[in-house]
Amino acid sequence: MTTLGAMAGLAPMAGTTQTDAAKRVQDAKLTDAAQGFEAMFLTEMLKSLKTAKEDAGEDKDQSAGSDTMSSFGTESLAKAIAKGGGMGVAKQIVQKVNLERNQQHDAQMRKS
Repeated sequence: MTTLGAMAGLAPMAGTTQTDAAKRVQDAKLTDAAQGFEAMFLTEMLKSLKTAKEDAGEDKDQSAGSDTMSSFGTESLAKAIAKGGGMGVAKQIVQKVNLERNQQHDAQMRKS
């Protein structure tokens, strides 16, 4: 197993090269980062909904502890939504980055 494969927890598959393994690791990191961004975006949206609910007077008995727990719950919910496909923001980010990556690769190949 290559060092890169060992770091990523990937065993080399028959017919794969170090470049293939590196691309899989890079794609996994990109997907994780895009989902993390979407989770942050969703967290902010959910917080806004919660604030609007509080401003409307629907949630009056908020202690400091329950507010902290609610915040953790909001973040967990947002992460779960993003990992499950979310609103499609992460998918669009991955597609755009991959498109730009392929265009750069094609441009480099034409120069060679």
